[in-house]
Amino acid sequence: SSLVGSEMCIRDSANPDGLTIGLINGSALVMNEMAGIAGADYEIASFEYLGRIVADRRVLVVSLASGYDSFEAFRDGGSDVKIGATGLGGSTYVDAVIAQEALGLNSDIIHGFDSSSVVRQAMLRGNLAGTWGSWGSAQDAVDQGRDKIIMQTGSEPAPDIPDVPLVYDMVDSTDDPERARAILDAWERLQAVGRPVAAPPGTDPERVAFLSDAFLKALTDPELVEIAQRTMRPLHPAGAEDIQRIVQESMVMTPEIEDLFVRAIKGEL
Repeated sequence: SSLVGSEMCIRDSANPDGLTIGLINGSALVMNEMAGIAGADYEIASFEYLGRIVADRRVLVVSLASGYDSFEAFRDGGSDVKIGATGLGGSTYVDAVIAQEALGLNSDIIHGFDSSSVVRQAMLRGNLAGTWGSWGSAQDAVDQGRDKIIMQTGSEPAPDIPDVPLVYDMVDSTDDPERARAILDAWERLQAVGRPVAAPPGTDPERVAFLSDAFLKALTDPELVEIAQRTMRPLHPAGAEDIQRIVQESMVMTPEIEDLFVRAIKGEL
């Protein structure tokens, strides 16, 4: 898990020789630290960041068999709409409850599924209308004609789903647009952390500089970019300085918004 891998990375800070690096779920680790989750014995800002591979946007995906073929139909379905999520505090659960809070939705969020793949199996059986998740994980079922994306995060549409509405498009229709925008802005900053690669705290600055330079050159290599495009593996590279700034910005919230996210992570919403 992200916690286990991060703990191993922190453990190697006693001998930070630059030979240990970790691919981490950045947004999950930020949220775990905010909420004081057991096992989150780290400070996310203390890692030596080499860069970020991807920041896959979150989408609301529904089964076409559910009949909710637009966000408006989904919203108007209220508590009749069953949304699947993994365990309390998991990313699919946090996405669902944060979207509910921001956009004033009233869906029935059913949590406790072992994984997102099990959620999708329940959608296929007709037990669930949909789920929140990454666009990358939803794409196969969409391409096969089983599911449809009816909402996406971000301030601009993804190039391959240009006609899917944005969460920000719905702000003005909420009861409190200012609060809705503040929640969405915080959610967006957390998603931007994405999947960074980091070395243990205290790694020699020269080694960090060498590794971060090599990392960014690799991710922007034309051959790798072509392979990623051909295999539909998204890349959203960011350099060491950029990801360090993004991590710091992700934790800047008003007390009310931070409390909202902490309660979401702890499964109290």
